Amino acid sequence: MTQSTEDNAMSFELSARDGASATSEADKAPLLPIHDVPADAASPASSLNVGSSAATNNDTKSRAMQLLFGAGGIYASFLYYGSLQEDVFRYESEDGTKFTHAWYLQVLESLANVIFGTIALIVMGASSNSKNSVGLWWGGTPNLPKKPFVSSGFSQVCSKAFTSLALANGLSFPVATLAKSGKMAPVMLGSLILGGATYGLREYLQVLAIIGGTAILSMSKKKASTSESTPLGAVFILLALVMDGVTGGVQKRLLADMKRVQVTPQPYDLMTYTNLFMMLFALLISFVLGEFTQGIAYCASNPKVFSLIWKFSMCSAIGQSFIFYTVARFDPLVCSTVTTTRKILSVLYSILFKGHSIAGQGWLGLLLAIGGIASEVVHKAMGAGKKKLKSLGSS
Repeated sequence: MTQSTEDNAMSFELSARDGASATSEADKAPLLPIHDVPADAASPASSLNVGSSAATNNDTKSRAMQLLFGAGGIYASFLYYGSLQEDVFRYESEDGTKFTHAWYLQVLESLANVIFGTIALIVMGASSNSKNSVGLWWGGTPNLPKKPFVSSGFSQVCSKAFTSLALANGLSFPVATLAKSGKMAPVMLGSLILGGATYGLREYLQVLAIIGGTAILSMSKKKASTSESTPLGAVFILLALVMDGVTGGVQKRLLADMKRVQVTPQPYDLMTYTNLFMMLFALLISFVLGEFTQGIAYCASNPKVFSLIWKFSMCSAIGQSFIFYTVARFDPLVCSTVTTTRKILSVLYSILFKGHSIAGQGWLGLLLAIGGIASEVVHKAMGAGKKKLKSLGSS
């Protein structure tokens, strides 16, 4: 899904998109065409081994370049995305006021994603050889139900807005990012209470490491610097985590609804329609709270912050496309590894270059949280390796 971009991403995240997209769907809308190495069936028998070796080398180089392009795009887009997000909420105008209009920010970010996704679908339609029932210039999936995107858009925009509100209320970017990485906590809690799921010791230790490390870093931050962090910032990040848990269930239901009507949405369908409803909900809430006009007025008086917001929004859209590209060509574990390490690098970059002051115990908490995040990637990699060995042994 869209993030969250990453977050979820980041969400685009994105929450499901920040590491576990369906490869079969992503294959239908890669960022760039995939160039497969053709098999040379007509080669003479005497040169078969040489030709096969050359083809293998070329294929390896090609995949290495694809991985470099995809991973590099994710790192560049979302590292800059995180830096810009922090800059937006640390910006201070000449009269001393700060940007706090989180719902207005979500309107602009979702709008950028809608524009980017729509252009991608139009390009796909224009480059298609056959005309579908939707029209010659539209590459979207025909007969795609729109209703399932309503709840997905609502839960995702709430998660992103609550994260922004946490930053607006003084929660530091490193703490917020690490806390968001503990999104499996509400998911596990909901599954335990509602679904009767069971988890192993590793899962519990991983969640405790992330939450405990984040708490230690947060307390160290307060003692070591004059932080403006308030309890309200912590409340908002907890609400964002709750909405992340809701989003996971909503997204599963969305895909189940699509499967029931035998429709397979493409990645840019998910990106466009989810962000469309995110934008509509953000627009409604920002109007009710008076943030829309206030946000416009603030940006008009402070063009620099408006420039930061649009760069931030475009990084979100471009980063999601690089995630689609990477998942389309490699195992989802590869993309998960890239996005997870990107979060760690974002935290380290913020600490080292954004003026954060951390005491010794803060670094201990940071290492504990990073260890919890990294353990998931290691566990998935080991699981993937065991599956490959099992398949080789049975063949």
